[in-house]
Amino acid sequence: MQGVTGIIHLAAISRVVWAEQNPVLCQAVNVNPLREIIDIALRMEVRPWLIFASSREVYGESPSLPVSEDAPLSPLNVYARSKVAGEQLVHHASAAGLRASLVRFSNVYGCIHDHSDRVVPAFARTAAEGGVLRLEGADNLFDFTHIDDATDGLYRSVMATMAGEALPPIHFLTGSGTTLRRLAELAIECARAPVEIVLAPPRSYDVSRFVGNPERAMVQLGWQPRTGIERGMKDLVDRFAMGELVGASVPFIDGMTGTAGLGSGVR
Repeated sequence: MQGVTGIIHLAAISRVVWAEQNPVLCQAVNVNPLREIIDIALRMEVRPWLIFASSREVYGESPSLPVSEDAPLSPLNVYARSKVAGEQLVHHASAAGLRASLVRFSNVYGCIHDHSDRVVPAFARTAAEGGVLRLEGADNLFDFTHIDDATDGLYRSVMATMAGEALPPIHFLTGSGTTLRRLAELAIECARAPVEIVLAPPRSYDVSRFVGNPERAMVQLGWQPRTGIERGMKDLVDRFAMGELVGASVPFIDGMTGTAGLGSGVR
């Protein structure tokens, strides 16, 4: 970290199911390294700024929608609890004098090199090639955010942080909810091959409904979402259909495109 002026912390075990299967590893990857990075940064003569990527999972099942950044944090699963722990570390770092802020992402999609079992890329690839769309919780409702919008929000956060602004928690999302049933319908509408829907009950540790309020990002950073799920799904199906699959099945750990816990059997 010598000579580093800023840190964008996106790394994580970002899959809800992986965290449930191995809570110890989730803590070891999602929390402990962040604590060490902060400790190092605070000891440096010239302290770097820090932006930490969190998740809409921290809200759990909010009683009302849309959810603002000031809503109570009520994590339901291991992954969400690790993100709440990370946010607490960032708050303590800010109090100790580190220029640190956090952003919360919501079901980011739009890259063919994403985890192949996440719900939007899985649906899009199935629409391109044919097969079965399995819905665990067809009426589960989520705020799907295109990766271009998430990246733009992150860029604006970096610019504001570099300029010395003290940013409150900000989430980047559309403010519009889409059920998994509707997501499957969108995939079928632009399918290039026969597709079948199979319904199944939801998982017990998933948040079932979330839509966020994007107003703070608009006011603080002039940010607004530009890609709706209809266009985003079609573009992703088209990219899969064109065969842009080099490396798409390679597993990796990623906190930017992996805001997980989608309430669907395809993750």
